[in-house]
Formats: sequence, C-alpha cells, structure tokens
Amino acid sequence: MTQSNGENPRSRSRMEQIQEGIRVRSLKAKKKVENITKDDVKGFLRRNAFVLFTIAAVIVGIMLGFALRPYKMSYREMKYFSFPGELLMRMLQMLVLPLLVSSLITGMAALDSRASGKMGMRAVVYYMTTTIIAVFIGIIMVLIIHPGKGSKDEFTRQSKIEQVSPADAFLDLIRNMFPPNLVQACTQQFKTQYGKRIIHVKMTVNDTLFNLTNTSQEIQREEVIPVSGSVNGVNALGLVVFSMCFGLIIGSMKEQGRALREFFESFNEAIMRLVAIIMWYAPLGILFLIAGKIVEMEDISMMGGQLGMYTITVIIGLLIHGVFVLPTLYFVITRRNPFVFIAGILQALITALGTSSSSATLPITFKCLEENNKVDKRVTRFVLPVGATINMDGTALYEALAAIFIAQVNGMEMNFGQIITISITATAASIGAAGIPQAGLVTMVIVLTSVGLPTDDITLIIAVDWFLDRLRTTTNVLGDSIGAGIVEYLSRHELQSKDAEMGNSVVEENEMKKPYQLISQENEYENEKPLDSETKM
Repeated sequence: MTQSNGENPRSRSRMEQIQEGIRVRSLKAKKKVENITKDDVKGFLRRNAFVLFTIAAVIVGIMLGFALRPYKMSYREMKYFSFPGELLMRMLQMLVLPLLVSSLITGMAALDSRASGKMGMRAVVYYMTTTIIAVFIGIIMVLIIHPGKGSKDEFTRQSKIEQVSPADAFLDLIRNMFPPNLVQACTQQFKTQYGKRIIHVKMTVNDTLFNLTNTSQEIQREEVIPVSGSVNGVNALGLVVFSMCFGLIIGSMKEQGRALREFFESFNEAIMRLVAIIMWYAPLGILFLIAGKIVEMEDISMMGGQLGMYTITVIIGLLIHGVFVLPTLYFVITRRNPFVFIAGILQALITALGTSSSSATLPITFKCLEENNKVDKRVTRFVLPVGATINMDGTALYEALAAIFIAQVNGMEMNFGQIITISITATAASIGAAGIPQAGLVTMVIVLTSVGLPTDDITLIIAVDWFLDRLRTTTNVLGDSIGAGIVEYLSRHELQSKDAEMGNSVVEENEMKKPYQLISQENEYENEKPLDSETKM
C-alpha cells in the first residue's frame, strides 16, 4: 500500500507537468494567432509563393484533366495540350548535367579526403539501410494484402519485353562507371545489344560399333552473342564517378587548384540562378504535365480488380516508407521535427510528382534544401547528385512488390529463399537503375529472371506504371533530401573543423597564414599576394 501511495504523487506530478506544458503551449499559440497582422500574412504568402502556386497547379491540373477527358482528344491534340509541360521537362533536363557535374566537383573540392570519405560512408550506409527497409516493406505488404489472387485472364497484354541477361546488365553498370569518352557520356550510355552468329560444328559419326572408318558431319548452329552498343541518355553514373574523383584532386591541389575551384563555384552559382528563374515557370508546367497525363490515361473503370489491389498495395507501401519510416529515421538521429524539414522541400516533392524524374527534380531539390532548410552546401553538393543517381527507395519497394505480385498472378508460391533472392536483387537493381536505360522496366526483368518468373508478365502492370512511377519518384526525392539532412547532422563536427581550417575566422587566418582559403575571402587573398611577390623579389 505504501508503495502504491508513494508512486501516486510522482505519476500525478508528471501528469500535472504534461498538462501545464500543454496549457503554456496553447496560450503561446493563442497569443501568436492574436498578434498576426496583415504584414505577417503578406510575408508568409511571399515566402511560400512557389509552394502555394505549385500546390494550386497540381489541384487545377487534376481538375482540368478530368474535365477534358469526355472530349476524347486525338493523340495530336493531346501532344499540343501537354506542350507547356514538355517545355518544363526540357528546361529541367537542360540544367541537370551542368548542375550534377559542377555541384559534385565543388562539393568534393571543399572537403579533404578524410572528411569526404566519412561523409561518403555515412551516405552509403543511409542509402543501403533505407533501400533494404523499403524492399522489406514492399514484400510484407504484398504478402499480407495478396493482390494477385484470381485469374490471369482479366489482364490486357501489351507488347513483348526485351530480354536482358542479369550478368550483362551488371557488367554494363560497371562499364558505365568508367566512360571512355566524357563528351559521349553526356548524351549516351553503354548497353549490351544482342546479335546472332552462325557457328559450324564438326561431329564425328560412327556407322557401326565394328566399323573403324568414321565419317565427319558439319552442323550449322545459331548462337546469340553480346555485342557492344549504346543508347541515348545521360550516363549519370559515369559523370558522378568522374566528378567526384576530379573534385577530390582539385581539393588536394590546394593553391594550384584554386582557379579551377573558383570556376566551378561560379558555374554552379550561375546554374542555381537559372534554376531560380525556371522555378517561376514550374507551376504552369506541372499543371499541364498532370492534366495531359490524366487526359492520356486509359479508362480507369476497365482496370481489373487485381490491378486495382496491386496499385493500392504499392501506394500503402510507399506511404508507410515516406510518411512513417523516413521521418522517424530523421527524428531518431537528429532529434528535430521531420515534418518541418519536409515542409521545406514540398515544392521539390510536387515537382517530382509532376515530372516523374528524380534527376529532372534535382535543380529544385538543391534550391529547397539550401534556401529553405539551410542545409550546408558542401553536403547537398555531394549527397544529392549521388542520391539522385543511386538511392532509389521507391523503385526498390516497387520492384520487390511487383515481382511477388507477378508470382501470385501465376499461382506460384514463393519460398523463403526466393523472397530473400528477390529482396537482394531488388536492392542491387535499384542501385544500378541509373546506369541502365528505361530504369524501372529493365531492372524489373533482372529481378524476375533471378527467381525464374516469366519476364513477359511485366506487361500486366504497365497500364498503371505511369501513375506509380510518379509516386515512387516522389519517395526517391524525399529519401535523398532526408539523407542530406541526416548526413549534415552526423558530419557537423567535420564541417566545423573544416571551416576552422579553411579560415572562416579572419583571426585564425591571420594566425595560421594558410594559402588555402574560402572563395568569399577574395580581398584577404589579394592582400596576401604582394607579400608573396616581395619574397620572390
């Protein structure tokens, strides 16, 4: 009894503290609301104009798309209608290449090899962790909901899928990491093609067992062989590898590399200013991209029950990963509110939804993280381009889920070993997605081949792929952005020590007399130059 009586005051005092805290917060919130003026509202609208315009564009785009569906536009009319959206895609894609190269070079040059090694290690651990979690969410969701129940007849088949050897796809990924021609890497990437050749095989034939005279016979056989080829598309992986190495070398050159470092800094700044101009056009482009896609899509009522359940399963999986897993991970590591962070990158997420390309969204993601969330530029310039190239949480979740769904449709039960194989292959395939053209489709072939599922069945899910592609791209961009926030928090000590080394403090600069300085301190550098010339004289 005494124990219970002793515990009651404690629990009461805790409850009272919580109640008091809630009361104080509600009073503060009430005062804030009462003190809001017209200028505050105007300031809020001015600060968040881009985000509000973009959200409005999505809503208007959806309404406009459904309003125009009954008019049954021709293919030519649809293309004309989607033209403003196509322009936005072209503008963003135009900036991806220079932004990717300049940001990675400046990001790596601003760090020494030890700091960049630690940062890189943290980024890779984060990418691997979130991708594996995403794969397991996808597998658990598809096994619980079981959307593949029923017959295969309700699906409408489309064109045949090109066969890809997993070994060749993996080798292509490594080949693309080391492009022989950097100019070609800006427009094309290596892809193994398949050719046929006729080979002649000589066979020795015995007429009888006792006959010692043998006759030889020549047989012609057709053999499929891998042939070197290329396809259109930026070899992002090769450019990322080159830019990282180039940036590290410039950083290690200290004073000799200063001119190159300043050039890429200015180049990066110029691209970011171009992004700021294009951002004003983004809402209009997104409006027509979404409206055009809704007008184009096939009749939703024709979609079968299995495909509908599959779509819902993918959406639930992506929501769990994007709304619960990633924010929880951010909160546990940084102890900061993840939803305030996500609010800062809202425009990047909506752009990803509209464009369905994490690379095309890269310029907007940079702008949101650096200006709204105040993430260190050295972190964003390193983490974002690499993340946009290899971190594909949404794609990994989708591929694992789709593979098991196709198995369910075919009435095949997956054993534990096959599920593990799917999870490993989906993780590896999503990492390599950037190095392979038509990322989602080709990597799906690799996942299906690994467990002996029919690859032609990918055509069963193509009908809803355009919509799910947008959602998984949004998840990918969210994963990259939260990764940048986490890596910045974990690398804060290295960044602070680097600031001190590079002479952010003028006092330290005068004491240490280091020749390696920040770009912002041009005047100090100029003041030091005469001293060098005097000593030379």
